[in-house]
Amino acid sequence: MASPEPPVGNPRSAALEVLAAVREQDAYTNLLLPAVLRRHRLTGRDAGLVTELVSGTVRRQGTYDAVLAACLDRPLRRLAPVVLDVLRLGAHQLLAMRVPAHAAITTSVDLAREAEGRGAGGLVNAVLRRVSERDLQGWLSEVAPPRDQGSDRHDAVVHSHPAWIVAELRRALGERGPSEVEALLAADNAPPRVTLVARPGLATRDELPGEPTPLSPYGSVLEGGDPGAVPAVAEGRAGVQDEGSQLVAIALAAAPVLGRDERWADWCAGPGGKSALLAGLAAERGASLLALERTHHRSGLVRRNLATTPAVHLVATADATRPPVAPGSLDRVLVDAPCSGLGALRRRPEARWRRTKADIRGLVPLQRRLLGSALDAVRPGGVVLYATCSPALPETGGVVEHALAGRDDVELVDLGPVLPQAEDAAGPLAGTLQLWPHRHGTDAMFLALLRRVDAR
Repeated sequence: MASPEPPVGNPRSAALEVLAAVREQDAYTNLLLPAVLRRHRLTGRDAGLVTELVSGTVRRQGTYDAVLAACLDRPLRRLAPVVLDVLRLGAHQLLAMRVPAHAAITTSVDLAREAEGRGAGGLVNAVLRRVSERDLQGWLSEVAPPRDQGSDRHDAVVHSHPAWIVAELRRALGERGPSEVEALLAADNAPPRVTLVARPGLATRDELPGEPTPLSPYGSVLEGGDPGAVPAVAEGRAGVQDEGSQLVAIALAAAPVLGRDERWADWCAGPGGKSALLAGLAAERGASLLALERTHHRSGLVRRNLATTPAVHLVATADATRPPVAPGSLDRVLVDAPCSGLGALRRRPEARWRRTKADIRGLVPLQRRLLGSALDAVRPGGVVLYATCSPALPETGGVVEHALAGRDDVELVDLGPVLPQAEDAAGPLAGTLQLWPHRHGTDAMFLALLRRVDAR
């Protein structure tokens, strides 16, 4: 006799499990959720509830912590971590979801008692009852610092971003004013829609469901459902890729080069999404692609993504600051550099609570070395596209300015004619581009095109 199937799990218990893993293991919700949903046998509306509970709680953690602090007689740091997770889940249900107050409070008390005992349940009950006395706007008027006492601190609480990130984004936006900053922060808190990409030579956009992307000729926005159920995705002929990332590969392929156009490279290829699009574009020109990735695990992901490509390609596990190529031997190189990821906070909201300003300072030297090694590897007349999924000025214009100041064999090429569809995307340096979630519906990708020239 077949053993009975295990019972369907509790959505709120599953959500609490994910929050614990995010906190304890630095897990990412979008990567962890599918496995947790399968283990708890949650589908349909229950799966949607778990996703909203987790994603919304993580995104709005800064706001909820300010509210909870106002309802407690002790610092948040003195709470058991699991109790704080339960309180955040409860606050999200009370302030941002259409969950009746009695249901949000009762289920949260049950979670706390199961995890930490009766005393924890009593504390959760008392705190969440206080939270339920006001709506979100009422609480924000009480706990957010007045704007005239510091716009960064005000927006940090209202829009749930660390104040230092608000300051970095404000500097990157320039003189656009507070409404522009607020629009960007609000866009970071809106879950992004899934974007697909048809890989040239393997699939066409007509095969993909959804609405065509406005900027990339290869993309489609999936309205709902599992992207893995799309035949072209299941067969490796298409993939999931933000439209901004698609434009990075498209820009490198469309950039004018002088002379031959046979050897392309992706300097930081893992996990391989941009490499797969580049490989398809290279194959249309009869060019080959070299994909470098420093770790074995990620280079394996690149090989998997390139398994069906028609292009001649080589995937190498290698450090791109010391690339296994002869100087001046390549025609096009993409440097999608490791960065702080401040441009993808809507996609990975956990990153805003993990990153620090010191991380940017630590990444800039690596970004400079990667761009420098790529410029050494291209021949005169060849091009390097430098990109980051961060708008922070030290990682974008600062890195490019450093390269231009230190060499007399490099010039900055205007990307406007290369990507004319990217309007209202002027970057921090003339000729560079900066995409934005609130303007373009993409991750905040920065792009700069540099051409190697004969030394002056």
